[in-house]
Amino acid sequence: MPSWEVLVPVAGLALLDTLSPATIGVTLYVLLTGARSVARPLLAYLGTVAAFYFVLGCALMLGLGALLSSLGGLANGPVAGWGMVVLGGGLLVYSFVMPARTRERRRPESLRTGAMVALGLATGLLEAGTALPYLGAIGIMSAAGLTPAAWVPMVAAYNLVMVLPPILLHLGYRALGERLRPRLERWRTRVESGSREAMGWVIGVAGVLLLLNGLASTGAVDALEGSGVIVFLDGL
Repeated sequence: MPSWEVLVPVAGLALLDTLSPATIGVTLYVLLTGARSVARPLLAYLGTVAAFYFVLGCALMLGLGALLSSLGGLANGPVAGWGMVVLGGGLLVYSFVMPARTRERRRPESLRTGAMVALGLATGLLEAGTALPYLGAIGIMSAAGLTPAAWVPMVAAYNLVMVLPPILLHLGYRALGERLRPRLERWRTRVESGSREAMGWVIGVAGVLLLLNGLASTGAVDALEGSGVIVFLDGL
């Protein structure tokens, strides 16, 4: 079983990834179409997104694992940790200076299963490069040198958590029906606005988690404890 030093930051990044405006926005749009049945197209879309990111995560884990192994066990050394420190610090700084930009939200042209699968693939292809929490979680698991028996369930669980909010929205809409529509309309407006502040928070929190995990991997935290710096700060 992976250590808590790996499980906690990966779980935090998975929860952070539930704020994806792409999947939530499409889910709200489908629910508000007024179609008689939205379960099949919605599950086709979410299943495609989850399957795409699962395959991508496995490919990245295998590729990064092979790369780190070929570099002589750097996955378990301080080099990988300092790499996460640099990446996390860079993301944290970028969250404050990132330019404001608006993106047109993708909407399904129809609710046919084939169209929803295509939209799910498009979401994965277009969002993969900016899925910073997911990429950060892959980096943490790779640096920890986990075996496939450990990281495959973690990647699967990550993607299940990622699509859980849209599923809960669908269940809530089925239970409450039109009584929930005004609230969903407000949520869709907020999601489609794509505010810079919300994305900045996501990137910033991902950077902090990577930074802290990297510092723990390098032994910098233990060094500070040994020098008495942390004890001194705790006493202030």
